[in-house]
Amino acid sequence: MEYNFREIEKKWQARWVEEKTYQVTEDESKQKFYVLNMFPYPSGAGLHVGHPLGYIASDIYARYKRLQGFNVLNPMGYDAYGLPAEQYAIQTGQHPAITTINNIDRYREQLDKIGFSFDWNREIRTCDPEYYHWTQWAFLKMFNSYYCNDEQKARPIEELEKAFAVYGNEGLNAACSEEISFTADEWNAKSEKEKQEILMNYRIAYLGETMVNWCAELGTVLANDEVVDGVSERGGFPVIQKKMRQWCLRVSAYAQRLLDGLDTIDWTDSLKETQRNWIGRSEGAEVQFKVKDSDLEFTIFTTRADTMFGVTFMVLAPESELVAQLTTPAQKAEVDAYLDRTKKRTERERIADRSVTGVFSGSYAINPFTGEAVPIWISDYVLAGYGTGAIMAVPAHDSRDYAFAKHFGLEIRPLVEGCDVSEESFDAKEGIVCNSPRPDVTPYCDLSLNGLTIKEAIEKTKNYVKEHNLGRVKVNYRLRDAIFSRQRYWGEPFPVYYKDGMPYVIEESCLPLELPEVAKFLPTETGEPPLGHATKWAWDTANKCVVENEKIDNVTVFPLELNTMPGFAGSSAYYLRYMDPRNHKALVDPKIDRYWKNVDLYVGGTEHATGHLIYSRFWNKFLYDMGVSIMEEPFQKLVNQGMIQGRSNFVYRMILVRKNNMFNEVAELIEPTNIYVSYNIVKKVESIDNIDKKIQYISSLNCQKDIEGTHIINFQQLHVDVNIVSNDILDLEAFKAWRPEYKTAEFILEDGKYVCGWAIEKMSKSMFNVVNPDMIVEKYGADTLRMYEMFLGPVEQSKPWDTNGIDGVHRFIRKFWSLFYSRTDEYLVTDEPATKEELKSLHKLIKKVTGDIEQFSYNTSISAFMICVNELFNLKCSKKEILEQLVITLAPFAPHVCEELWDVLGHETSVCDAQWPAYNEEYLKEDTINYTISFNGKARFNMEFAADETSDAIQAAVLADERSQKWIEGKTPKKIIVVPKKIVNVVI
Repeated sequence: MEYNFREIEKKWQARWVEEKTYQVTEDESKQKFYVLNMFPYPSGAGLHVGHPLGYIASDIYARYKRLQGFNVLNPMGYDAYGLPAEQYAIQTGQHPAITTINNIDRYREQLDKIGFSFDWNREIRTCDPEYYHWTQWAFLKMFNSYYCNDEQKARPIEELEKAFAVYGNEGLNAACSEEISFTADEWNAKSEKEKQEILMNYRIAYLGETMVNWCAELGTVLANDEVVDGVSERGGFPVIQKKMRQWCLRVSAYAQRLLDGLDTIDWTDSLKETQRNWIGRSEGAEVQFKVKDSDLEFTIFTTRADTMFGVTFMVLAPESELVAQLTTPAQKAEVDAYLDRTKKRTERERIADRSVTGVFSGSYAINPFTGEAVPIWISDYVLAGYGTGAIMAVPAHDSRDYAFAKHFGLEIRPLVEGCDVSEESFDAKEGIVCNSPRPDVTPYCDLSLNGLTIKEAIEKTKNYVKEHNLGRVKVNYRLRDAIFSRQRYWGEPFPVYYKDGMPYVIEESCLPLELPEVAKFLPTETGEPPLGHATKWAWDTANKCVVENEKIDNVTVFPLELNTMPGFAGSSAYYLRYMDPRNHKALVDPKIDRYWKNVDLYVGGTEHATGHLIYSRFWNKFLYDMGVSIMEEPFQKLVNQGMIQGRSNFVYRMILVRKNNMFNEVAELIEPTNIYVSYNIVKKVESIDNIDKKIQYISSLNCQKDIEGTHIINFQQLHVDVNIVSNDILDLEAFKAWRPEYKTAEFILEDGKYVCGWAIEKMSKSMFNVVNPDMIVEKYGADTLRMYEMFLGPVEQSKPWDTNGIDGVHRFIRKFWSLFYSRTDEYLVTDEPATKEELKSLHKLIKKVTGDIEQFSYNTSISAFMICVNELFNLKCSKKEILEQLVITLAPFAPHVCEELWDVLGHETSVCDAQWPAYNEEYLKEDTINYTISFNGKARFNMEFAADETSDAIQAAVLADERSQKWIEGKTPKKIIVVPKKIVNVVI
């Protein structure tokens, strides 16, 4: 019987749906295992072959764990809100809900063709009110919570209100935006609005002034990963830094817990280190600097308080509020020009860029340790969000300070013995401190660090700061609060209305607050977000419902928030909703949460290392504080799949450059042709130095173009659609039909073929190297696609897509099929007992694949399958005892063909419900060992010995072998060395 993959795959995909093979329910009799893929966004382009890589890897593992007896949860859904759908709506006038649904339908169709074991009964979509009900609910909880530093957890905001009425905020140790102080009497005397403003300082979800990436053309704030080289990733529009009042989440309050949690999860060391660096814990001191001839003062944070005597200038972040206060009239024009330039650069770009820029403010600060007046500069290498947005610069011991000082000619003052102010001295962690205080100035303080080690000096200086009220000892974090609002339409609405200018949240019982209809998806003419176009977008507090805007009276009816939530809002806790997706009363039932707990295996790309993964961990920790999530860490094990890169192909258009002799001009005329030259001929032409010889060579190839008079022959490399190229050979007629400009194309061929050039690049529509998985499935089948993607290389590594090798995997599946059926449709499987050789081949495979799956070494598993099937084929093995176990072992990789053969073997249940085979070491023992026989270290021949043969017997047999006499030459061996199971070396 012929292997008809189209028929087989269609049959089993329908059977899985009909029999609900992949639907899972909680089962206390089984151990759970939760497998999850990072939430996909359904783009209009659909899937290319790079997208399923992680899904296939996780699906293999999910099927494997099910075969091991686990109750496996493997859900799928869609991160359906976002800017792409909204931009498409703006361009076409189509509602983003329509295009999103169309995109989801397309994704689902493609995913089903590949044969994933997803439980589609649990599908969720972030744009579904039933889902974002719980995103809004979580926001309400954050709004009504503060973070208690003493308990290290979120607590109800009502606790603060009660405490303020009795004690004020004296002794309060809570995360806040700004340090403030007030008594109980002062609190009780405040108006409702004033109280709300104070509470906003402590809320976990709060309104705050923050620097954002503002894109005027898109009319919205963008996340850092949505900005590339100063322009929006989508559309390429200019992006500037702008201070705006935005909703924020107090992620920074959880910084230490986010760090501590990394020690409890099974992630790669590199990913953990990335998060540690992003969170950026620093222990140091905050020190107050007064401004010369002013009542102003400002705070800096330093991890190296011992370097206070080496400060020679100060630097402010361009966004700092101090810039306007400290810029003198004489410097204002220069400062303003510098600020305009820095607005166009994102913080990420500023961190990466090592170039030196800056401007002097005109003001000076007084060093509290030396009394010196040091100049205050402004530079974009200082970030407003880290520390206090101001630094003390010690150029002798910091590389960026050093580069700045050298560039602007500022003083560099070493503080460590032997320091020659070279780059080798930067960030010195060892050495003996000297020159403190400076010997050439009158002592300003009684602190001396001379003779101390750097570590000793740091501790002594921090204590001095604390004891003399110059500041305070503090732990600082680089991690900043998340900006949580976007000026877009297509996103989760905030359940917030405004009374007297202050935000209030609607009641939980009124959720979800659904996204309203609008006439336009652009900002309003007055600059409000798109929701400003909604005519029915006001909250009636009396009737607890949305009403028309015209009813706003600011007594019982109030305006609703016009911003929407960002993309990460819906993707931060979706793994919990998968556990209990149809629950209308809670995000997840506690009993169900206790069963699934958290994600055992999470698979996704490294691009989410510092965005989604940190936000999701924060969100889960907050829900853990609320008693909603049973586990503090959401993702126990994380695997980052690599990227499948595109294999681009090129054609080479001939370009002629002729001299223009009219009017005695020496300018050159460039004349593109419609002639395309095969790759190796191009390389040959480019290797010829003489232009006349190039022309002569091209002419000899029957080029129809008159190239006489040509000054230069060049070739323009053009991307060509990889789908009209096979093994780098161009389909000429398909090329002519591909685009109108190629209709009259002529070709210079080699051996009657056009050979394309190639390169490995990012898979992209603009490079015409996108491979549609549908085409692969149609031509080779889903099982071939699944196995080939895993065969390309290790899951975690990026690798190029190359259809040139897919035939080998397809032939393997056909050979596997031939163990069951002959070419004449004869069913070959018998009940005969297996031979020792057959059992050895099978159990060697089971051992290898079991270990490989646990390590995600799927590419080597597939190699092992190929070896095993070849061995069984050569042994003419069609024993049911062997083939049943082989089918089970291959089933996670190629589920369709294995379901069919499992059925053929007489089983009435799915192969998914079989038991993963255990290998038997007894079958793997070798009866004989092949030894390499060497003389004086040089291998000469091989001999077989029984596995349990003694060393003496081996030596005797080697000496007795007639082949040994040639190399012994009648001499008596000095010694014979037997390396067990490997080699015998005769020393002459």
